[in-house]
Formats: sequence, structure tokens, C-alpha cells
Amino acid sequence: MTGYGRGECAAKGVHITVELNTVNRKQAEVSLGIPPALESIEPELRDMILASISRGRVNGRVALQHSGASRTVSNAVNEEQARAYRRELVRLAKSLKMPDNLSLETLLRLPGVLEPSEPTLDGKAFRAPAKRALGQALEALQAMREKEGTNLGRDLAKRLAGLRRVARRVARRAPAVLKQHRERLIERLNNANVETPGADDERLLREMVYYTDRMDITEELTRLDSHFAQLEQCLRVTQPVGRKLDFLAQEMFREINTIGSKANDGVISGEVVTLKTELEKIREQVQNVE
Repeated sequence: MTGYGRGECAAKGVHITVELNTVNRKQAEVSLGIPPALESIEPELRDMILASISRGRVNGRVALQHSGASRTVSNAVNEEQARAYRRELVRLAKSLKMPDNLSLETLLRLPGVLEPSEPTLDGKAFRAPAKRALGQALEALQAMREKEGTNLGRDLAKRLAGLRRVARRVARRAPAVLKQHRERLIERLNNANVETPGADDERLLREMVYYTDRMDITEELTRLDSHFAQLEQCLRVTQPVGRKLDFLAQEMFREINTIGSKANDGVISGEVVTLKTELEKIREQVQNVE
């Protein structure tokens, strides 16, 4: 599920900001942008995220901002750069036959000679405030994801009810298929000028038993109804159920496909198309569920 969360915390003159956003993925992935000063605690921050998010890609950014009091920026002299300038200027002075009167003050003003350096931070000293900021971001992120999950749950429940209605129509139609097959069989015998067998004729009964066994969809309908019940149960719990829903959707598709191939009936085939169409929408939505 998608979502966004932001958290902030200040400590020892440093303001820490954490921003998180999630996009849909089958597995849990974390991409965390973190300043060098906090790299030592990055594994702990990742563990916090993975403990809260079990499915989806999490993109995060951690930022540090020093307050005016703590921002004691110092300048470091890049001697290598200064020497390079000095060599080139001496060569240029000789080439132009000019006096070599380069002062230290002028040299220090040249680009790259004086380099400002940020104060060195101990990442472990900011472990607690960084985790507090991350905790706030995760809380806001999960609140947004829960709202989306509620809406997805309503949509899935509505589509599940539609699947059940169609499955009931298929179950009501199934007995009529056998009757029609018997009538067609007798009609073919009549058209072929073959004596019509009686209702208790062994050959007719054997053919009907064979057909009933080959075309019976009772087991598939029973398993399909069981999958419906399990899906409905998943919609009531608060734990992550995305992977289970994904599995159930695959199993339902398999049962529906078998019903279509076994029934050999135009009406049921039409209902199977409806079932597959609606189930495909459920499978798409399930990819968004944690």
C-alpha cells in the first residue's frame, strides 16, 4: 500500500528530519538515504522499518540540520591545491617576465584553497533522537496506509459478494446440465434410428455415470466456497495478509478454470467468464494489500 510519513526530533543543537513513502511491491524493500554522520546506525533504522512494514518498497530520507549555536564551521587549508596554484603562478610570472609577488592572503582567496568543514558528529550519540524521528514517520505512514487498507477491504468485500452470487448460480445450474446431456444422448440415438433405451437400461446408466463423474463440479464449487470463506476471514483481521490473499486468489482462479473446462455448458461458461473477470480485479487489488 502507498503512504507518506514525516518525523522530526531535535537534540544537541541538531535537527533530525525523517521522511518515508511507500509504493506497492510483493516483498519488503528499503531504500534509505542517510547522511554520512549517521551511517553507523543505518542498520538499526532499517530494522525498525522492516519491523513495521512487511510488504512494499519503502523510500526514506534522513536529513540533519545544525542550529546556529552548534554550527561551528571551521576552514581547512587544502595545501595540495595551494601548491598547485603557487607553481602555476610562478611559471606564469616567469613567462610574462613579471615580479613574483603573490601574497599568502591572495593565495587563500583562490577557489578550493580554504575548504569549510562541518563539525564531526558521533552517529551513535544521535541514535535515540533519530529513532524517535523515524518512529513518528512510521506512525504517520501507517495511519495513511491503514486508511487505504480500509478502503481496499471494502472493495474486496464487495467483489467477494459478487463472486459468491455467481458461484451460487453455477451451483444451481449444474444439475440441469446432466439432464440436458441425457436428453441430447437420447435425441442422437433417435436420429440414428437406434432403439431408445429405457431409463433403467444398463448402457444408458453406464454412460450417465461416466458423464456425471467426468463433468461433476461439486468438489470445485466446495473448494471455491472454502476459499471465499478464508478470504472473508482475512478481511476481518489486522495482521498482514497480503501474501495469503495472493495465494487464495491463485487457488480460486484454478478452481474456476477447472469448472469451466469440466462443465461443458454454455450458460456455465458465461458465468465462468464473469467469475474470471471479477477475480482478476481482486488479484490486482490484492497486490496493494500488506
